Amino acid sequence: MSRYCAPFAAGGPAEVDAALARRLLALALARGGDYADLFYEYDVSGSYAYEEGILKAAGRSVSAGLGVRVQKGDATGYAYVEDLSIEAMEHAARTAAQIADGGGAPEPVGLVAIDPASRYVVERLSLDLPGEDKRALLARADAAARAADSRVSRVEASFAEQVREILIATSDGLFVRDLQPLLRIGVRVIVEVDGKRQAGSSGGGGRTGWDYFAGKTPEDHAREAVRQALVMLDAREAPAGEMDVVLAPGDSGILLHEAVGHGLEADFNRKKTSNYSDRVGERVASELCTVVDDATLANSRGSINVDDEGRVPEQALLIEQGILRGYMQDRQSSAFFHVAPTGNGRRESFKSHPMPRMTNTLLYAGPHDPEEIVKSVERGVYASKFGGGQVDISNGDFVFSLTEGYLIEGGKLTAPLKGVNLIGNGPDVMRKVTMLGRDMELSDGIWTCGKEGQSVPVGVGCPTVKISGMTVGGTQIG
Repeated sequence: MSRYCAPFAAGGPAEVDAALARRLLALALARGGDYADLFYEYDVSGSYAYEEGILKAAGRSVSAGLGVRVQKGDATGYAYVEDLSIEAMEHAARTAAQIADGGGAPEPVGLVAIDPASRYVVERLSLDLPGEDKRALLARADAAARAADSRVSRVEASFAEQVREILIATSDGLFVRDLQPLLRIGVRVIVEVDGKRQAGSSGGGGRTGWDYFAGKTPEDHAREAVRQALVMLDAREAPAGEMDVVLAPGDSGILLHEAVGHGLEADFNRKKTSNYSDRVGERVASELCTVVDDATLANSRGSINVDDEGRVPEQALLIEQGILRGYMQDRQSSAFFHVAPTGNGRRESFKSHPMPRMTNTLLYAGPHDPEEIVKSVERGVYASKFGGGQVDISNGDFVFSLTEGYLIEGGKLTAPLKGVNLIGNGPDVMRKVTMLGRDMELSDGIWTCGKEGQSVPVGVGCPTVKISGMTVGGTQIG
């Protein structure tokens, strides 16, 4: 096993075991708190940037610390330290405890170690390999991109890796460790001909190790980036107006993630700032649509063995055949709604408090042939690759830009389009799903989700989707 596996169990500033955890939890509850938890984290990360045939940057960082949370009613106290001496950890526990205003001595905390399922078995952690191997990997991507087409004028390749060990102890008895690997490769190219320039990109990864590249090589990503850039080199201006939109399988799930997923996180619904507040049991989407958040997928970027509150997540059913069934819950929100936590309590680091967050958010496959979906559209847009977007959680209004899209004419993909923006409302779009393909795909490990200043890795997935009547923002009228 990797040398990164047990920095707290041995070799750290303090030996973190159940006895020490009980001691710190007792201090955290000493002023009368209702609940307390400890979140230890040890993080090793590396990054490499390769541009124009040269390794331009390489770095490695290490961070470690403890976050202590105490809850009293609806109030939360939080403190963290990077110094893992006994004195510093005790000070953090006492600081977080001040959210409560006094009370009797807490009952002794009995901790039960949890051995969660392993959803990301890794043969070789990339962090265990020398930096020369990563430079060589990126050099392969550079060479493959340049060999793919003579019009390639610039190549940028990047590699990021991380191993995060966490240990969580809670006053309701949980004691659990997890080791979370993560890597990502990205390739971006620029092609140029007759003064015209166009960029293309490809990337992937997940909670995996060096074995990822046995299935998807840097050459694969390089050639895909070149393909996309060449296709878009001849793209024409996008039409504007109301028309049918077909979403490609896989990464198009990012529209679902942003336009619908955030509104199904329980804290927004507890605060009644979501369009889905107080609507459990109501129809909120087409009967074709079943949406889940699934942390159990093997090696996916958003998968977790335990959430950052120590709960083992399973599949959270959100929408079933168009009916809203529930929300993604952390401990605080689940207590408010009187339901069990779904294991969606996540945080960026020990410096951050947990909140309900997505893991892998999926729209399940439907009954239709993907080719028949495209054939059913007389005039519309095929959304192949998504860029950035903006969403208003309170009402679900969104704007998304496409990095690759095509005009659909007479049931066929014709011209590639540039400058495409999709404008709509998440709940409205879900009600307008009229066909759903049998080809559900999961994204290849590229997405990171931001919320209240915290970023966490996520996965998305969906089949081919037909949306009847959506606003396309372009520069060509008609």
